[in-house]
Amino acid sequence: MLKFVGKRLLAGIALVAALSVLTFFLLQTGSSDTARRIAGQSATEEAVAQVEARLGLDQPVMQQFLNWAGGALRGDFGVSWFNGQPVTDAVLSRISVTVSLAVGSVVLTALIGIVLGALAATRRGWLDRTVQFLGVLGQAIPGFLMALFLVIVFAIKLDWFPATGYTKPGDSVNEWLLSITLPVVALTIGSIGGVAQQVRGSMIDVLNRDFVRTLRSRGLPVRRIVFRHVLRNAAGPALSVLGLQFVILLGGAVIVEQLFSIPGLGPLALTSTSLGDIPIVMGIVIMTAIVVTIVNTLVDIAQAWLNPKVRLS
Repeated sequence: MLKFVGKRLLAGIALVAALSVLTFFLLQTGSSDTARRIAGQSATEEAVAQVEARLGLDQPVMQQFLNWAGGALRGDFGVSWFNGQPVTDAVLSRISVTVSLAVGSVVLTALIGIVLGALAATRRGWLDRTVQFLGVLGQAIPGFLMALFLVIVFAIKLDWFPATGYTKPGDSVNEWLLSITLPVVALTIGSIGGVAQQVRGSMIDVLNRDFVRTLRSRGLPVRRIVFRHVLRNAAGPALSVLGLQFVILLGGAVIVEQLFSIPGLGPLALTSTSLGDIPIVMGIVIMTAIVVTIVNTLVDIAQAWLNPKVRLS
């Protein structure tokens, strides 16, 4: 198992390294006006040149990357070019908000998706067709439209939840739950269908296997067969989909956070990208990639525990 985990971690490190190189050089293609924006549109060429020298923008791109990478390997991602805030502080203060939305959505997606998929696989008929239709419908509706619908109905008309804003858990747990409910639901609706359909397909495949027929012939209750045998054998593909959904939800949180005025990575990423604040953008990309790598590694470990054959792949 340790060798298996080690391989997955090495693959994750290689992915983070490749992503950092690609992102840095892509950002550099649009950084020609950054020094001008920092110095001011009315600044002289001499003042702009001083800003470029201070930020190291007058050096070759490869040297700039090596300087950044050297600091990053020591845990120093630099400071924002526009407000001087350390990148680590700026990103860590917001990534917990975004990750909490994504984790809440994944948990809700898993619970509802597994229940619907299991019901569709075991009951079939109209319930199966309904689950498939709702799954396709949920994936077809854009996330921002669903978010607007939730705000209009449950925040403005019914006044059950706040329309915008975010409360920290340390300030009030109840207010925090209220502030993240609509964003989490908006993210969840579009992902339930994919998980439900994956669980349905996997369970139907397992239900048709010989060992399930043998268990049924012995008179074991259907519920016991489903929960103790079928679900475990069908869990592998579902875990893969959930891991993928986590990555998708992290991206979807960018738009949802803008709509609900939540101080997560979304607003910071959009603002920093528009300004050309490369240290902040690089910090967001790398730390997000680290979170995704950790989640994917945990998914692989769970799959290896459920199915030892995965360790040999």
